[in-house]
Amino acid sequence: LSWSEALLLDVFPPVTLEINDSEGHASSSHQTLKGTSKWATSLENLLEDPEGVKRFREFLKKEFSEENVLFWLACEEFKKTQGKKQMQEKAKEIYMTFLSSKASSQVNVEGQSRLSETILETPHPLMFQKLQDQIFNLMKYDSYSRFLKSDIFLNHKKSEEQEENSPEAQTAAKRASRIYNT
Repeated sequence: LSWSEALLLDVFPPVTLEINDSEGHASSSHQTLKGTSKWATSLENLLEDPEGVKRFREFLKKEFSEENVLFWLACEEFKKTQGKKQMQEKAKEIYMTFLSSKASSQVNVEGQSRLSETILETPHPLMFQKLQDQIFNLMKYDSYSRFLKSDIFLNHKKSEEQEENSPEAQTAAKRASRIYNT
C-alpha cells in the first residue's frame, strides 16, 4: 500500500496543528469547545480534529472535491518527512497523485503547469507550500462555509447536542459536580 493510497483509504494518521496566539503561546480560547462547536469556529480547528476531517471529507466527496483536503493533509505530512530519499519518494507520490496532468486525484491550483518532475530531484519540506495555501484558501472561502450549512455537519451537531442532553450525560455531570464541590 503506497503512502498516497493509504491517505485515500483513510488509514493515514490524523494531522494535528497547534494554533498559537500573537505571543506564541498555545491558544486556550477554544479549549472548552468540542466537536462541531469547535469546527464551526475555523477551518483550522476542523482540520485539527480527526472526526472533523472525516466529516469534512465525507462532505467534499459529495461535492466531488475530496482531493483538496487529501492534498492539504498530504502536504502537512510531507513537511514532517525526514531524509532526502523519503522526501523524494513522498514528493513524487504527491506530484503523481495530485499535481501531474495524469494525476488520479488532481487538484486545481495556479502555477501547476510550471511544476515539473525536475523539482522532485531536490525536495524540501515547504516545496508545496504555495500550492497547499491555495487549496487551503479554496476550502476556507468556498467549501468550508457550505460544509457548515450541510446536512452532514448539522446532523452531527444535532446528535452531539442530544448526547449532551441525555440523562446519562446529565447524571455523569452531576456526579462530577458532587466530587469537585465536596
